[in-house]
Amino acid sequence: MIRKLLRKVFRRPGPDLVVPAEPALVPPEQHGLRREDISPAAAKTCAVLQDAGHKAFVVGGAVRDLLAGLPPKDYDVATSATPEQVRALFRRSRIIGRRFRIVHVMSGRETIEVSTFRALHEEGATPTDEHGRVLADNVFGSQAEDATRRDFTVNALYYDPRSGTIVDYHHGVADLRQKTLRMIGDPRTRYREDPVRMLRAVRLGAKLGLSIDPAARTPIREMAPLLENVPPARLFDETLKLLMSGYAVKCLQQLREEGLHHGLLPLLDVILEQPLGERFVWLALENTDNRVQQDKRISPGFLFATLLWHEVLAAWEARKADGAPSQPALFDAMDQVLDVQAKKLAITRKIAGDIKEIWALQPRFEKRSGHAPYRLIEQPRYRAAWDFLRLRAQAGEIDMALPDWWEAFAGGGPERREQLVSEAPASKGAPRKRRRRRKPNAKKTESDQPVDAT
Repeated sequence: MIRKLLRKVFRRPGPDLVVPAEPALVPPEQHGLRREDISPAAAKTCAVLQDAGHKAFVVGGAVRDLLAGLPPKDYDVATSATPEQVRALFRRSRIIGRRFRIVHVMSGRETIEVSTFRALHEEGATPTDEHGRVLADNVFGSQAEDATRRDFTVNALYYDPRSGTIVDYHHGVADLRQKTLRMIGDPRTRYREDPVRMLRAVRLGAKLGLSIDPAARTPIREMAPLLENVPPARLFDETLKLLMSGYAVKCLQQLREEGLHHGLLPLLDVILEQPLGERFVWLALENTDNRVQQDKRISPGFLFATLLWHEVLAAWEARKADGAPSQPALFDAMDQVLDVQAKKLAITRKIAGDIKEIWALQPRFEKRSGHAPYRLIEQPRYRAAWDFLRLRAQAGEIDMALPDWWEAFAGGGPERREQLVSEAPASKGAPRKRRRRRKPNAKKTESDQPVDAT
């Protein structure tokens, strides 16, 4: 206890971070945000905390996105209240996290993430691994310290729904207007603390149309190997955010430029070197971006299935060439590819199951005779598998006639389906049906009857 008290009183921040004396207070008439733009649940959360005597602000990505004219995906609140104090004020809430202890406040269908102002990392006092990555960060501090320990200036903005004022410690509003993504503190130190910040820089630059400040961009290629040290579960979460941001094409292009894609998908380099695979991947990413921007549902399983398909295809063909039966060869190839990914990305069991179902249904589209088509369209993942099939045709891997046939079959009535099945070409490698020989009729014909002698 005494040691913790002394640290709090004589806290020494790292040499690269300077806490500003006073923040800039940006009034509503200058920043243009309206109270109506903020989620009612986030505003209510702030109001409850403020009424209890605590400071509370909407913070980070929501403020940044609103200023950039984009709809926020979620809302975070930063407060002077401890997690236990927040939990006591909201009946529908829970404390979560180990490295960062935060509170989830549930309001209707919305979940507001509430975090306590955190102190700066102390030299020699904050637990880190051998590479400098911070392992625990639950020391609480002031609002100014909380702003300084955030990664980018555009993420260190605090909006007070009650007064409408933005509290800006590091000129984040100006950086947004100047289309610049700038790191708070020394970029090399901040990347060592959390290598995921390199991926975040790429994602925010692509999403907001910002140029990464040269001081923040220069060390990225050199420090990219630090991503090897990031836990697979955390890397998977950040990869999902990047690929499902609505700007995946831009993000992936920037990742390749910065040399960061090696730390994300180990097989992505191989895929993008294949002409057919590269076209397929870009079509998949463009399709995902369009769906996100149209506010349509997207499936992580579908997206990862497309990114890794050509590796599965190559492994599948190799096994078949060695004489393995088609279906077992496909399942072996699927397991091999996903096992390689699991070393870097902790793909959840559910998403891995979705990926496998989409892949496993692809050979069944070749079977268009008998009862097989009727059974296939009843599969729960049929629609996702058909979308995947159509994407393969658009990339030139298969003939577009195949997905067109299935579209007509799935949407047709009983008579139309029967007609399509009867006209469908035989499956590749399908055994030809042998015509049965009719047994001779046991009943004798007139010519076989004995002639009457009389």
